[in-house]
Amino acid sequence: MSRHDLLAALHANLAPRTYLEIGVRDGRSLTLSRATTIGVDPAFEVTSPVACDLRLVKATSDEFFAAADAREHFAGLPVDLAFIDGLHHAEFAYRDFFNTEAWCGPASVIVLDDVMPRTADEASRAGGDGVQAGDVFKAVEIIRERRPDLTVIPVNTRRTGMLVVLGVDPTSTVLRDRYDEVVARLESDDPQSVPDHVLRRTGAVDAAALAASPIWARLLELRDRGADRADVAAAIAEIGGPVTPRS
Repeated sequence: MSRHDLLAALHANLAPRTYLEIGVRDGRSLTLSRATTIGVDPAFEVTSPVACDLRLVKATSDEFFAAADAREHFAGLPVDLAFIDGLHHAEFAYRDFFNTEAWCGPASVIVLDDVMPRTADEASRAGGDGVQAGDVFKAVEIIRERRPDLTVIPVNTRRTGMLVVLGVDPTSTVLRDRYDEVVARLESDDPQSVPDHVLRRTGAVDAAALAASPIWARLLELRDRGADRADVAAAIAEIGGPVTPRS
């Protein structure tokens, strides 16, 4: 499956009321949304027709999250589904994640793109020709390390993999705390040293199996009845399979 195939399945299964997308580009992934949607990109060039209640914001994600009216379009609702595909630098993906999580509810789902580069060239921070994932994989390592309470699921999608995160906690400040110290670990010059488990996609789940998991119907049910994190954690543990937490 491609990233758009998996996103389409998540939209269909979760029926999100609200959708946040960081990194819009030509708007192809926005075409999947039927939710109240915010798309953020400092240089978007949307060429695809969309069929959602859309607010497009031409700004960096940091500028967007800092704006006083950033959440206004969602009319008080949390972000049900988020897709983070912004600047492919680890520190930006890390900030986008914790800023997005603060807008979520217990049953929300956050997806990060480009977390499993296939080569050191694809992991370059400088970009270049061809497919570029950047060093987002390093942000994933820190999120795993600092937030063992999250269910973090690497997904084997074409071409550079995705990460699906469940069990989010909008009240958590763990990732924000000691941020400067974290950034010092995330920023490093090219060439990047990509761990073997990333290159080999060790532990990555099959995208089709994840899309077919009963967890999505359960999350939709839990969201609609206002369940808490404990209920979400219990559902994840009960269903297992592709959503079994991975170390």
